[in-house]
Amino acid sequence: MGRVPLAWCLALWCWGCAAPKDTQAEADSPFVGNPGNITGARGLTGTLRCELQVQGEPPEVLWLRNGQLLELADNTQTQVPLGEDWQDEWKVVSQLRISSLQLADAGEYQCMVYLEGRTFVSQPGYVGLEGLPYFLEEPEDKAVPANTPFNLSCQAQGPPEPVNLLWLQDAVPLSPIISHSSQNSLQAPGLNKTSSFSCEAHNAKGVTTSRTAIITVLPQRPHHLHVVSRQPTELEVAWTPGLSGIYPLTHCNLQAVLSDDGVGVWLGEPDPPEEPLTLQVSVPPHQLRLEKLLPHTPYHIRVSCTSSQGPSPWTHWLPVETTEGVSEPSPPAFSWPWWYVLLGAVVAAACVLILALFLVHRRKKETRYGEVFEPTMERGELVVRYRVRKSYSRRTTEATLNSLGISEELKEKLRDVMVDRHKVALGKTLGEGEFGAVMEGQLNQDDSILKVAVKTMKIAICTRSELEDFLSEAVCMKEFDHPNVMRLIGVCFQGSDREGFPEPVVILPFMKHGDLHSFLLYSRLGDQPVFLPTQMLVKFMADIASGMEYLSTKRFIHRDLAARNCMLNENMSVCVADFGLSKKIYNGDYYRQGRIAKMPVKWIAIESLADRVYTSKSDVWSFGVTMWEIATRGQTPYPGVENSEIYDYLRQGNRLKQPVDCLDGLYALMSRCWELNPRDRPSFTELREDLENTLKALPPAQEPDEILYVNMDEGTSHLEPRGAAGGADPPTHPDPKDSCSCLTAAEVHAAGRYVLCPSTVPGPSLSTDRGCPAPPGQEDGA
Repeated sequence: MGRVPLAWCLALWCWGCAAPKDTQAEADSPFVGNPGNITGARGLTGTLRCELQVQGEPPEVLWLRNGQLLELADNTQTQVPLGEDWQDEWKVVSQLRISSLQLADAGEYQCMVYLEGRTFVSQPGYVGLEGLPYFLEEPEDKAVPANTPFNLSCQAQGPPEPVNLLWLQDAVPLSPIISHSSQNSLQAPGLNKTSSFSCEAHNAKGVTTSRTAIITVLPQRPHHLHVVSRQPTELEVAWTPGLSGIYPLTHCNLQAVLSDDGVGVWLGEPDPPEEPLTLQVSVPPHQLRLEKLLPHTPYHIRVSCTSSQGPSPWTHWLPVETTEGVSEPSPPAFSWPWWYVLLGAVVAAACVLILALFLVHRRKKETRYGEVFEPTMERGELVVRYRVRKSYSRRTTEATLNSLGISEELKEKLRDVMVDRHKVALGKTLGEGEFGAVMEGQLNQDDSILKVAVKTMKIAICTRSELEDFLSEAVCMKEFDHPNVMRLIGVCFQGSDREGFPEPVVILPFMKHGDLHSFLLYSRLGDQPVFLPTQMLVKFMADIASGMEYLSTKRFIHRDLAARNCMLNENMSVCVADFGLSKKIYNGDYYRQGRIAKMPVKWIAIESLADRVYTSKSDVWSFGVTMWEIATRGQTPYPGVENSEIYDYLRQGNRLKQPVDCLDGLYALMSRCWELNPRDRPSFTELREDLENTLKALPPAQEPDEILYVNMDEGTSHLEPRGAAGGADPPTHPDPKDSCSCLTAAEVHAAGRYVLCPSTVPGPSLSTDRGCPAPPGQEDGA
C-alpha cells in the first residue's frame, strides 16, 4: 500500500476523537463480518478477514493493529456487486495475510472504512504467538585454560511464558531447571577435560534444545620463566608449566628475538617488532639451553606449552642479556638465509602432497561403518582387519549400545538405526492409546531440522531377549521401502522409572493429514458432513492391501491392523503404520504371543482370540474389519456387542453385516477374510488385485468440493493445517447408532486431531460444550 491520502489521515484523527462516544456509528456499521482470532507458533501463516456491505461505490478498507494504521500490510480486497448498477449495494471482502507469524505481529486487529464523511471500525480480532521456546542466544564454542572459571550464555523466549532453562554437560543435566527470569548464564568453576554444553528451554508447549557448544580445555599459561645461567654465547632458561587437566603436555615452544633499539617502547607488548625464532622443546624437563648467541647482547624470550587439545597462552616477553666476551666471526644464531625459507616451503608442499595421497588411499577402503586394512597372512591364513570409524556424532550412540549388553553383531546393525536422544525435542501430544502415545517432535540433523512424530511405548521391556527382539525388528523396519508402508526414521532410548531396561522411543515421519479413522469419522459426523465417493473408499482399501502385501512378503505380521493405524499422507494415499505390535516371523509361518496384554478384540481373528496365535492370515481377518470400517465411514465394528461377548458371537457363525450402500462384490471380499479356516482366506496379493480391478470397473467419480482440514486446537482458526503422524492405539469412540455423537468430537478436539469440513466453513465447527455419556462396550481399546 502506498502513501496514505490526506482524507484518510483526517478520518483517523476524527475516529480517534469520536471513538469513545460514537455509539450510533456502531449501530449503523456496514461491517457484517469481523476479524477472527489467531494463535499459533512462529513461522505459521494466518489470515484475518473483514466483510462489509455498502451502498454505492465501494470504499477502500484499511487495517489497524493496536489502533495504528498498517501502511504496508499484505492485504487483498474483493468487491462483488449485489445489483446491476454500480450505485446498487456492494459486498466488500478484505483479507489480511500474515505470511510468517512473529512476536511483532501479535495484538488487536480491526478494519476501518470512511463512508460519507464518517469513520467506521470493525469489532477487534486478536493475534497471539504461542509455540515451543525460541532461542535468542545459544552457548558458543570456547577454548579455556584448565581449571579456570568461564561463563556460557543461553536465552530463550516464548510465548507462552514462562520459559525455564536447564543446562546440560555432556548430555547430563547439571542442576534443576533454572527460572528464565532469574538467570540465563552458566558460571562454570572450571574443567579438567574437554566437554560439551547445551541448554534446554522448557515452556507449556514443550522443550527446545540449543546448539551444543564444545568447551576445549587448554593448558594454563606457563609461569616463573627465568634465566638459570648466562654465558657470553649461551643462555639457559627454565619455566614452570601450568595445569593441563587430564591431558599431558606433549611439548613446549620457546620464542626468542634480538632486542634492537627502542626495546623500552615495546617491552611487555604482545608482539615484538621482528619475527621471532620458534624452538620446540620436549618436556620434561621444562628447561632449554640457547647456544651460539652474541656476547653482551639483549634478547627477549617467551614460552607456550601444548597438549593434545592445543597450545596454552604465551607468557609475557622476558628480557635477557648475555655476558661480555669475545665472539668468533660466525653468523648470528638467528640469521635465516633465503635458501632456508625456500627449502622449508618445498618440504611443506611435499608433506601436504603425501598426506593427500594417503587420505585418498584410505578413502578407497572405507566401508559403511569403518575401514578395512590391507589383508595379511597370519599363521598361513588370510586375515582382514576392520576398524570402526570414530566420530563425535556416534559417541553417545556407542555408549548407549554398550550399556544395553546386547550382542556385537546386533550392535553393528544398529549403528544406522539408533538416534541420539539429545537431538530429539518433544512438543505436544498428538494422540494416546493403550500401547503408547504419539508426540510432535523435531529431529536435529546435521544440516536441517526435521519435523517428526515420536511414539513412546507403554509396554515395558523386562528381559534382554525382549530387548534384542525389539531392536532386531527395528533393524528390519528401517529397511522398509514402500509407498503404502510408514517408514521408520530411527529409535532411541530414554530413562524409565520402571525397573528393567530403558524405554524405547520410535521416531516416525510427520504425516500431514492424520489417521484414516478420524478422516472417515468426521466425513460422517461433522456439523456439515462431506460425502466420500465409493471410488475414494475403494482406493483406500487397495492402498492398505498393497502395503500389507509388501509386509507379508517381508514375513512381517502386523497384529493391530485398523483404520486408526493407517495414516494419510500429503497425496491422500494411505500408509500402514503403528508397528508397535508387529512381529517378524523367523521360524515357520506363525507367531504365538507370550505375554498377555490388552488387545483390540473386535479386530482380531477368531483363532488369535482362542490361543493367541498370529499369522499373515490373521492380519487378513483384521483387513476385512478395516474394509468394513472404511465402507461404514468410521463406525465401530459389532455395534451393541460387548468385548467379552465377541468370541462367542463369532463361534456362533455371526459376522459383520453388510454396510448400507456397500457394493455386493466388496462385501463378498470382506466375508472371505472372515472364513473360520485361515487357509480359506485370500492372500493380500489376491485382495489387492481384486480391489484394483473393482476400482477400474467403477465409473469416474464426480469432482467433489474442495476439502479443508481444520486444526481443532483452541485459538488457531484460519491457520494453515498441521498434521499428526504415527498411529495411536485404539481410541474409545461412541457407537455410531448412538444419537449422542458429540463425545467423539470432544475427544478428538482434546487430542489435537483434525476435522473434515467444506472449504466454505471459516473455522472449527464441532462444539464441545455438550456432555454425553460414554457408550457401552468400548472399554479396553475395542
